[in-house]
Amino acid sequence: MLADNPETEQTAVRHPDSVTGILERVTYHNEDNGYTVARLAIEGARDLVTIVGTFSNPVVGECLFCSGEWAAHKEYGKQFVVAEYSTARPATAFAIEKYLGSGLIKGIGPVMAKRMVTLFGIETLNKIEHSPKELLKVDGIGRVRVQKIQRAWEEQREIRRVMLFLQERGVSPTFAVKIFKTYGNRAIEIVEANPYRLATDIWGIGFKTADKIAMQMGMAQDGEPRIKAGLLYTLSEATDYGHLYLPEPKLIRSAVKILEVPATKIQPVLDEMAAAEEVMPEDIPEIEIKGLLMRAMFVPALYYTEVGLAAQLKFRLGLPPTRPVSRQKISLWLEKQEWELNITLSEEQKEAVSLAVENRIFVLTGGPGTGKTTITNLIARALEAQKKQLVLVSPTGRAAKRLSEVTGRDAQTIHRMLQYDPASHSFVFNETNPLPCDAMIADEVSMLDAVLANSLLKAVPDTAQIIFVGDSDQLPSVGAGNVLGDMLDSGVVPSIRLTQVFRQAQESLIVTNAHRIREGRFPNLIPPAERAGYNCLYIEAEESEAAAQQVVKLARKSLPALGFGPDDIQTLTAMRRGTVGVNYLNELLQGALNPPDPTGRQPEMLRGSRCFRVGDRVMQLRNNYDKNVYNGDIGAVTEIDLEEQLFKVRYPERVVEYEFSEYDELQLAYALSIHKSQGSEYPAVILVIHSSQYMMLQRNLFYTGLTRARKLCVIVGEERAVTWAVQNNKTARRFTRLQARLQET
Repeated sequence: MLADNPETEQTAVRHPDSVTGILERVTYHNEDNGYTVARLAIEGARDLVTIVGTFSNPVVGECLFCSGEWAAHKEYGKQFVVAEYSTARPATAFAIEKYLGSGLIKGIGPVMAKRMVTLFGIETLNKIEHSPKELLKVDGIGRVRVQKIQRAWEEQREIRRVMLFLQERGVSPTFAVKIFKTYGNRAIEIVEANPYRLATDIWGIGFKTADKIAMQMGMAQDGEPRIKAGLLYTLSEATDYGHLYLPEPKLIRSAVKILEVPATKIQPVLDEMAAAEEVMPEDIPEIEIKGLLMRAMFVPALYYTEVGLAAQLKFRLGLPPTRPVSRQKISLWLEKQEWELNITLSEEQKEAVSLAVENRIFVLTGGPGTGKTTITNLIARALEAQKKQLVLVSPTGRAAKRLSEVTGRDAQTIHRMLQYDPASHSFVFNETNPLPCDAMIADEVSMLDAVLANSLLKAVPDTAQIIFVGDSDQLPSVGAGNVLGDMLDSGVVPSIRLTQVFRQAQESLIVTNAHRIREGRFPNLIPPAERAGYNCLYIEAEESEAAAQQVVKLARKSLPALGFGPDDIQTLTAMRRGTVGVNYLNELLQGALNPPDPTGRQPEMLRGSRCFRVGDRVMQLRNNYDKNVYNGDIGAVTEIDLEEQLFKVRYPERVVEYEFSEYDELQLAYALSIHKSQGSEYPAVILVIHSSQYMMLQRNLFYTGLTRARKLCVIVGEERAVTWAVQNNKTARRFTRLQARLQET
């Protein structure tokens, strides 16, 4: 892998020099800092020259004028280290063909670029810009394509202008296309008027990027607009850690660090925002410091979300069942089910079914092997026996698919059940248009955040019953809130925890190890040499690079040899960064499982440091309601069209089309973070537990990762890391008030 700071490994630097050539290939480009490794074709030189340096937006085919120094890299050989560079439009037929064939202009791919250059030679770019009708002479180009090429050419020119504007303010040009797509030709005008709009309008641009632009434009560091934006950013960032609010002192302390402005300047602005309800203040009786009550500070949308969710739950808790059923009748029905299904139920399982039938709201929780699936099925049968129209939902596509498989009934994701309408920016099913159902079972609710839970409850008819099913020992939701934990901790929502592990489940080392971890005991680590009869194995790898290579070996050879297909195997790890992090493991696994086409015929989409190929497993990173695809959805790249700058991803329900500029909504998914794997099960899991991730290792993370495996789990890492994860039961508190609201009379 190329080093991000190669200067530390270069020797024998010579006097300043310069090179001029055509950019032949971009080997590596870091979107955040612009660091680039590329290959330059220099006239008269037999071989391509490697150049390294900081480039804003390197485009194949451009003519580069570079000044800098030659250096000898100990691993990669002779390189030219670029200190400064300038670009020019390609001036040779070869360069123009490369330039147009790179996918820069929508409507022109490598084949069409060759045809155009063959016909027009070095006049090709002039024809596009000044005489586009001449393009009709090219075989395969009609009037519609000419118009498309014209639009793309002008759009590219405007994007370049936005890039230059950002570059002058020290900002990465990665966002130029998104800014242009959002604001059009008014992009620079809007950014100059209020750069902080970027943080709210453009996905992927945060306060820090917007602030950098504002500072370059001369905005006062302690000015009210900047402090307001900083406070809202601080609250928004808190949601990434699961918080619905921040206590006022914590909000101010965090804002002081971010803004580098004293608290005396921040407090008056916060008070003004609270008075104007730009933030929502609320006393927190449950938190008292030195005899003083704290105020919670909410983003308004999250305040109304939590208040609404609590009101929905309390309202339903106050209603009697529509059709009361006696315990004797339930008991007789359960005896019949035991006989028909050839099962034996424990007393706690029978109690769970009874409580589910009796109550408007019920929570079923428990670990693996305790029979949650069996009881979920029985609850479904009981509700249907009462002639109730039942719907089954889960937060993710994989979880919904599994729920459908184990119950033999249709199940959907919550988003798809509620049907988002892009025109109104809201769900079709809501409080005024409820779902047609009498009962609902929602599975994997440990991943249910407050916003989605509120939308779901608003859409369920007041008279319907809701059964929540989930494992409270797993990680809480990725989104803000702690819905399952708060309902259980409130003590007012009817619930039961299944604790008895059944004999058949006890034969699974995955199940027994999961319960050992939950109880704070060290799991049984079985080496592969002793794997006979065990479905949970352990491979020691002290060095992080050795652990990464073990992951590749398992995914490419060892697990396929046991009969697991490519889609059966999922690598899980604790962190995104590092040698055993998601990013690096995905890079290695893509190279091993889906390498580049040696013939060069299969197109690749290379944007920055990301490369997507046909066949790659990918995951959606945000909710995109327009495309009806959601955070955590996993699919496979099926098509890459360099000419149209489009690529397609097949998800279980449908194929979704993306523009190249939307590539950052996706990441490779050969390896996932344990957080992102919630709600999913995989036949085989490679679970990395390594000391280099010690900051993230904790008991519920380890437990969640292990319980994602259905047939086989191979733990790769170190015993000391396993020990640390099991012993670390400190879970970060989430600032929510749902529990307190439910307990209020």
